[in-house]
Amino acid sequence: MERELVKEAPSVEEALDAALEEMGVQQDAVEYEVLEEPGKRLFGTGKPARVRVWLKSSFLEDLEREEQEEDYVPAPPHVPSAPVILSDEEFDRVADAAVAVIQRILEAFEIESSIDEYEGDEGEVILDIVGGELGLLIGRHGRTLEALQTLVSAIANKQLGQRYSVMVDIEGYRARRRVKLEEMARQAADRATRQKRSIKLRPMSAHERKVVHVALRNDRRVETASEGEEPFRQVVVTPKR
Repeated sequence: MERELVKEAPSVEEALDAALEEMGVQQDAVEYEVLEEPGKRLFGTGKPARVRVWLKSSFLEDLEREEQEEDYVPAPPHVPSAPVILSDEEFDRVADAAVAVIQRILEAFEIESSIDEYEGDEGEVILDIVGGELGLLIGRHGRTLEALQTLVSAIANKQLGQRYSVMVDIEGYRARRRVKLEEMARQAADRATRQKRSIKLRPMSAHERKVVHVALRNDRRVETASEGEEPFRQVVVTPKR
């Protein structure tokens, strides 16, 4: 885990948000200093904000104490429900329909990319867009990617006349993001248990909230719930009594 970072962004808020994202913690675990306010240089060139962010000493002490604990009894292994299995013909039909939608969108953005197809652990059809300048399609915190998936899934399922689970990814972004979210969820569970209070995570998309819920569903120490209205809906991790 990074303990101190300096980030630049168009605004102080965005720079702080980027640092929290990379460190995998919530804002109450850090302190920060604005090194440079955003502004304009000569000829109208935008000057980004620069923010230094570091973990609080109290958070570090708690973290080190947790690493030394040896009396934690892990939860029993989860027995997952059987995933939906698609036949090769069904998989190809769903993938072809969704890929056609993605290709039309990429053409509209004049992006040349390839699309890898594979089946996920839960039987979902995963389509990973690779190559080209794809940052535009991911967006901040993956929000544009979420919108892209919703659009592709809706159009493809309407054409197929049946609802299938279609997951759109961009150069493995979701897989990397999932690892960060799972780590964030475990840290929140540890803090909720240690401090005996509810911990609110930052607002997330429905997909990200599901990752957190699944990551903690077998943790006997805590329970999770989603609160608030979109787009500010967030997961709350609460110690069990």
